[in-house]
Amino acid sequence: MRPSPTVATVLIEQAPPTTGVRARGVHRAFGSVQAVRGIDLDAPAGEVTALVGPNGAGKTTLMLVLASLLVPDAGFVRVAGFDPVTEPDQVRARMGWSPDVFGLYDTLTAYEYLDAMAEAYRIPAHSRALRVQELLEIAYLTDKIGAPVHTLSRGQKQRLGLVRALIHDPEVLILDEPAAGLDPRSRVDLRDLLRAQATSGKTVVVSSHILGDLEELADRVVFIDAGATVGQHRMTDLPAAQTTRTYRVRALETDAMVAALRRLGVRYSIRSGGVVDIELAGGEAWAARLLTNLVQAGIEITSFAPLGGALEAAYLDITDNRT
Repeated sequence: MRPSPTVATVLIEQAPPTTGVRARGVHRAFGSVQAVRGIDLDAPAGEVTALVGPNGAGKTTLMLVLASLLVPDAGFVRVAGFDPVTEPDQVRARMGWSPDVFGLYDTLTAYEYLDAMAEAYRIPAHSRALRVQELLEIAYLTDKIGAPVHTLSRGQKQRLGLVRALIHDPEVLILDEPAAGLDPRSRVDLRDLLRAQATSGKTVVVSSHILGDLEELADRVVFIDAGATVGQHRMTDLPAAQTTRTYRVRALETDAMVAALRRLGVRYSIRSGGVVDIELAGGEAWAARLLTNLVQAGIEITSFAPLGGALEAAYLDITDNRT
């Protein structure tokens, strides 16, 4: 029997429906453990929203709430305009869910598995075969159409589970660590697939620890730590990191560059192949100023870039300096 909605949910039920995903003040405890203690989330339609945070931050708990699989203790949640607590069937009809660990029917073939999922979503028999074939092509599993699921590799199973979430062409995709177990080529294909879903107008919410992939994929990012939202930003508006950051620099003449860095009082370390790592504090403005100084000193720079992307730097800065 489903628990009654919380007071917070009942009070906000009168709010007008919205597209995409929206959450405010979500709380969820497991006994004495407060897994989620005030998460806010905005994930508009037509965009990819990334959830970023360490293990135990509350990301999976939040996703279970969004997927109508876990009732929050308090807070406001809407998925495609519907409340997962009071309208779970409406949410599930419009949402594709891919957990970080999902079960597959190992004795079924890849085709039979997707066909069974299509039947569960009441996709008419005359169109199921075409839909299943289309998804097997998307997952690059057409050569495994008759293979039992238990014979598939980890990455192949992951891809099968991902396209299963697309079986009913949902408005909203909620994906927890979808790149886990995927090789680099498959991760590129995943990025292309999710970008295409967002471009078609769908809402995509995805969590991952592979920040480099998220940086290339996402339109928005929500930083979560210790069960709470610590920042929401568009990827184009990430706060500049203020902590010390390492830049990797190459020049035609390494010795000349090292001498210039020494004169400028910059901390550095020399790596093999003439690569020099430097440590800078003060954000991108200081990096730009140093690059200008090196060029003006006659150093012929061939590459100058931070180690790790802007998303990683912003996340580390936000979580290190939160109150």
